[in-house]
Amino acid sequence: MNLIQGYDPETLRELVDPRECAMRLEEIENQRSIPVLLERVWLLKVLDRLDEALDLADETVRQARMAGTRKDLLRARVLHATVLQNRGAHAAAAQELATCASEAEGQGWAGIAAFAHQHHGKNAYEARDFEEARESFKRSLFLRREAGADESELEQALRAIEAAERRGAEAPGILV
Repeated sequence: MNLIQGYDPETLRELVDPRECAMRLEEIENQRSIPVLLERVWLLKVLDRLDEALDLADETVRQARMAGTRKDLLRARVLHATVLQNRGAHAAAAQELATCASEAEGQGWAGIAAFAHQHHGKNAYEARDFEEARESFKRSLFLRREAGADESELEQALRAIEAAERRGAEAPGILV
């Protein structure tokens, strides 16, 4: 079930139907598997229920540490960082996303590394560091290609690179 309808060209955040997201959240609210916990965190995040999202993200990271795989833990940490980003804690999110991206690349997990780099770029973009955003988006694009991503994922990364370049050009001195 893909609830993402697109991405806002200015903020790069996901565009969703809040009603559909709320219905999906209600549908899975009592399930406890790691994939479902990750989905619940994401749903709370896109519904802008950030306090609940952060609490559940913390719990999901703990559960992934205890009962999940290393990949589960990386996914949970990336999602946790995106909640921090949405709460405006850009420095903390940047540090966690960079660590996750590095760890995933070190393990040869191109898909997870691409995911972490994409979110690292979004975090930098929101923090108005357009050069860093562009570099993270480029790394994500490279890793997505390596992982065999479909055209829509590659297109998303390309649009993000273009947005960072455009915003950097609008803010002289920020993008070199």
